[in-house]
Amino acid sequence: MKISSKLLSAMLAAGLLCAASPMAAQAADNDLKWWQKTCVYQIYPKSFADTTGSGVGDLRGIIEHLDHIKSIGCGAIWLTPVYPSPMVDNGYDIANYTDIDPSYGTMADFENLAAEAKKRDIRLVMDLVFNHSSDKHEWFKESQKSRTNPKADWYIWRDAKENGEPPTNWRSIFGGSAWSYSKERGQYYLHTFAKEQPDLNWENPEVRHALYEAARFWLDKGVGGFRIDAITYIKKPAEFVDGKPDGEDGLSGIHGLTANTPGILDFLHEFKQEVFANGDIFTVGEANGVSPSDLPKWVGKDGVFDMVFEFSHMNLPLKKGEVWCRPTEWKLSELKAAITSSQKATQDNGWCPVFFENHDQPRAVNHFFPAGADTKKAAKAIAAVLYTMRGTPFVYEGQELGMTNVAFPSIDDYNDISSHGQYKNALTEGFSPQKALDFVHFFSRDNARTPMQWTNGANAGFTTGKPWLPVNPNYPNVNAALESADKNSVLSFYRDLGKLRRQRKELVFGSYEELLPADEQIFAFARRYQNKALVTAVNFSLQPAPLPKSIYGGKLIFASQKNSDQDTLLPLEARVYEETGR
Repeated sequence: MKISSKLLSAMLAAGLLCAASPMAAQAADNDLKWWQKTCVYQIYPKSFADTTGSGVGDLRGIIEHLDHIKSIGCGAIWLTPVYPSPMVDNGYDIANYTDIDPSYGTMADFENLAAEAKKRDIRLVMDLVFNHSSDKHEWFKESQKSRTNPKADWYIWRDAKENGEPPTNWRSIFGGSAWSYSKERGQYYLHTFAKEQPDLNWENPEVRHALYEAARFWLDKGVGGFRIDAITYIKKPAEFVDGKPDGEDGLSGIHGLTANTPGILDFLHEFKQEVFANGDIFTVGEANGVSPSDLPKWVGKDGVFDMVFEFSHMNLPLKKGEVWCRPTEWKLSELKAAITSSQKATQDNGWCPVFFENHDQPRAVNHFFPAGADTKKAAKAIAAVLYTMRGTPFVYEGQELGMTNVAFPSIDDYNDISSHGQYKNALTEGFSPQKALDFVHFFSRDNARTPMQWTNGANAGFTTGKPWLPVNPNYPNVNAALESADKNSVLSFYRDLGKLRRQRKELVFGSYEELLPADEQIFAFARRYQNKALVTAVNFSLQPAPLPKSIYGGKLIFASQKNSDQDTLLPLEARVYEETGR
């Protein structure tokens, strides 16, 4: 029976239907916005495409590959920071919030990129880094001059302890004390990340409104949204006190002491009202430490963002409670439970970004699958979940090719400041040099930052010069040119999934229902919409997996491998069924 939207609203008002029912959720989904109906492609510009021979990617390189991005069904591009920066943290240390770094091009190049993207119905999404700036930003230069400077209170300054030590024993995210001393001012300043990234003082309304003005600058340029970096750290405790030491260095990790401090949502509601509320854009916050149960406070009608990246499903391989962790065994049921928790929390009020990679994470084929897995099959398996899950899929550059982690032979080959901190602190924790390097091999952010692999030519077609970071040696067999010509490639699989997503309303508008929650081999779920349903089933293991008839009894419409055995999934096989008989 079909019910009109007006009748449905009346029934809800009268209490004749539960607002959490699938029917109610589907009716609300009829009003989905543009960013809920497309996919987002994340670009790390430094590693995407270089047109000048400098060895560093640039905005013109992105323009040259817009059709590639469109071909996998993406209608938005998230650019990691392209602002002027000393590049201590590869652009996440910003020296000017309203300009383009010369290594990437000019403002005219940015405007041309936006115009060319618009021709293809693609919108640009900017990365806002508002917890901290670069120490080369004019604001910080002024702030450290004196305690009476007009910008003296724009950053977080404290006197040393009576014994001369830093104000607290907090350890920064990148290792070492979270405090650095300024001789010029005679005080310590706080930095959640590197010492070159001083934290802004959000308690100062002048700071907040200067940041809001910077965001509005990009709205005036016509951008389609914002990803907001490290936002959970902007609110600091009322009192700065030592934490319990949790490592050999005697320091205490800053994340557990400052992330998601009460009162943070007050700042963010103001941010929303001042910048986000009136535009046809979307916002997604990086909310490390926000649990699925807290999502209703962060997203939806009464929240502050349209979506948040929460990392419960990404952090499963880590041993909780250890400062330096090695990859451990984890259960597929735990991954499914984490994803389902986020889905349930936003099913009736809010929306999810669906992601398995980004610029800070290892490659998905190495992260989510056992050692020895066929990476091509694994890449297709994770893609099937990514494109058929409820929410907005986020594809990280190279993910659509099945790009993998890289194991450089020396720590000196790694560029990432975090990787060098990991290596140093792993040695402090008693790891041998080789074990410390093995740790970096798995966790380094450079795994995701090796240059994009376009061809089997020199430097994978990324640059005619010397690339800023070595290219993954597997580029002759993993590259866009090769995969474009192969109908069985990972890239072709992404393109086919993009078509399927556009053709089947269940994959955009449908509700989410987890199936086989206790199964440790198969990740299965249904997407239901208007009396129709599609069922995704993916074998995450390296062994054949029995498939219940309740799933394979439907019509097979999509598969990653050829398999005549309908009641068994091959290792790393993915299938999508059209449910019948309901």
